[in-house]
Amino acid sequence: MFKDGLFAGERILVTGGGTGLGRAMAEGFLRLGAEIVICGRRRGVCEATAAELTNAHGGKVSAYGVDIRDAAAVEAMIDDIFDDGPLTGLVNNAAGNFISRTQDLSPRGFDAIANIVMHGTFYVTQAVGKRWIAAGLPGNVVSIIVTWVRNGGPFVVPSAMSKSAVQAMTMSLAAEWGRYGIRLNAIAPGEIPTEGMSKRLNPGETPGARTAAANPMGRCGTLEELQNLATFLMSGGCRWLTGETIAMDGAQALATGGNFYELRQWGDAQWAQARDAITAQNQKDRAARG
Repeated sequence: MFKDGLFAGERILVTGGGTGLGRAMAEGFLRLGAEIVICGRRRGVCEATAAELTNAHGGKVSAYGVDIRDAAAVEAMIDDIFDDGPLTGLVNNAAGNFISRTQDLSPRGFDAIANIVMHGTFYVTQAVGKRWIAAGLPGNVVSIIVTWVRNGGPFVVPSAMSKSAVQAMTMSLAAEWGRYGIRLNAIAPGEIPTEGMSKRLNPGETPGARTAAANPMGRCGTLEELQNLATFLMSGGCRWLTGETIAMDGAQALATGGNFYELRQWGDAQWAQARDAITAQNQKDRAARG
């Protein structure tokens, strides 16, 4: 669909780029000639991904281990990146989420999501954007959000609130920064099964099974489809497109609401089982980070 070398000379940062959707988008940009920077909390994972991508496709992929909840750490990373030359694009992909009855949420659980998705996304976007403005450079930001920003997200309220903030940032900065040649758009994908998402949002289920049963097109999305949409938004194919959110979910949100409303049928035992599964996954992830 896209010509070879489309992103030649481009430098694109993908947050949360070591795994899942972020890795897929980074790989898509790399194949088309971009120099890629990925970051995530697990430096070792990002470095391994960088090595795998360059071995498979050539080019240059740099990796950073950074917690985007830390504004000072974000500034230091962006300073270091720009020392080697300015970025031309940013993908805000880093996120966190888990299902929970809202009455069961602790402040720490709420902050775990809000600090990554809302605060962290702003920190990175502002750090990159203000450098573009100071240097008189155009730029392009693509943020990954959710369809729930349009109709709410029961049982994932911290994510729904925080992703809505990212949508508001996208629209607000599209208007504020348009005069500098900086574009901001968002993608709201439906379910594209990845290991991290599936274990925290659908614990104990076959990844994608619930979506395939409810989706008007009878299936989940694919990484290739996300790569293609992100590539279009990051390219210069329509430079007048800014401030928009594009849903890519096979019309599931239109047909069903596209959220977790059906979990209202769960009782205490099912919520306890889900909570135990999510806790076990979190412990496994912490052990992997050392």
